[in-house]
Amino acid sequence: MKMQREPWSRKSLKAAAILLAAPLMLSCGGSGAAAGTGSGTTAGATPAQAPTFSAAAALGGAQIVTLQSATPGAAIYYTLDGSTPTTASTLYQAPFLVDSSLTVKALATASGDAPSTVSSQNYTVKIASGTLVWSDEFSNAGSANAQPNPAVWTYDTGNSGWGNNELEDYCAWGSNASPCNAAAPNAYVGTDSALHIVAQQPAPGTYTSARLKSQGLFSFQYGRVEARIQLPEQQGFWPAFWMLGNNIATVNWPACGEMDIAERVDAATTPDYNKGSVHGTGFTGTNLGLNYNFPSGQTAAGWHTYGMIWKPGSVAYYIDDPTHPYATFTPSSISSLSGSVWPFDSGPSFFILNLAVGGNWPGAPTASTTFPAQIVVDYVRIYTN
Repeated sequence: MKMQREPWSRKSLKAAAILLAAPLMLSCGGSGAAAGTGSGTTAGATPAQAPTFSAAAALGGAQIVTLQSATPGAAIYYTLDGSTPTTASTLYQAPFLVDSSLTVKALATASGDAPSTVSSQNYTVKIASGTLVWSDEFSNAGSANAQPNPAVWTYDTGNSGWGNNELEDYCAWGSNASPCNAAAPNAYVGTDSALHIVAQQPAPGTYTSARLKSQGLFSFQYGRVEARIQLPEQQGFWPAFWMLGNNIATVNWPACGEMDIAERVDAATTPDYNKGSVHGTGFTGTNLGLNYNFPSGQTAAGWHTYGMIWKPGSVAYYIDDPTHPYATFTPSSISSLSGSVWPFDSGPSFFILNLAVGGNWPGAPTASTTFPAQIVVDYVRIYTN
């Protein structure tokens, strides 16, 4: 295995293009001491309703925790270390995976209301290292292509160019908004029990594709995540499996942090490669990325397992073998970069799987580029560290 540092262009993501989907789960929760009043409330205002907790079973004893307040429009702030939350704590954005014992405390605020009392819930979870705690196996026992699980996956849509002057229209499942075609979906779970993300050319100069994300529906912090994927390799294609922080809705990109697990552009090279990188405030563009060069005779077009080992203060990437990471990044990796801020211990992140067409990086398709082309994903899994 050969490693080398290589510069490449990057997109400039726009938070306005990332839409939140609201979870719909309710349960009961406890209460604690009242929080202090916040700005924007009037004396004697009624407190917001305290957050409630619900937990859905994941795998291996893990749970997916959802927070909710009965006060319309309330913001929920929470901690995982048993400390009392304030409006400076993590803002709840999506259900999150719990795979270790911890105490969640939460506070709700709403315009015109006093802050709620603090709710508290203990989770006792004892799971061995290396245990599978969540997965999407993209199972489909039917005789027709199926919708990707709507409890996990939503979509970015449209043709905004995504900060990179890309050419594709991203289409959601079931969309007939031109040029999308629900009869020829750009993302589906096939009868082979694999996720297919398909780039199509319905007319000369017109391209469609899909960008799936778990934003607002599912998130996690820390663990070993991997996906078994085949990537397309032709001029003008940019396939990727990556993650963004839930807090992109409030701090924007790159402050939210970006972790790129599988990423490459254009046709196969010799040797062929995958890029593993991290991005945050003060380290975007050519900073903090490493190439993994596939062994002789292998390309990204074959089946490979793309993985990330995420621990407090560390992000590491591997291909096929989790015992041999090819890149490891820590806060010391950015210590020499002016204005840099390590974002990966600030809260949970969500998944993105997409296939971009054209743009500044990788460049436009050519006459030799064939359509349709696709990413094929066998599974996405999370294990305990």
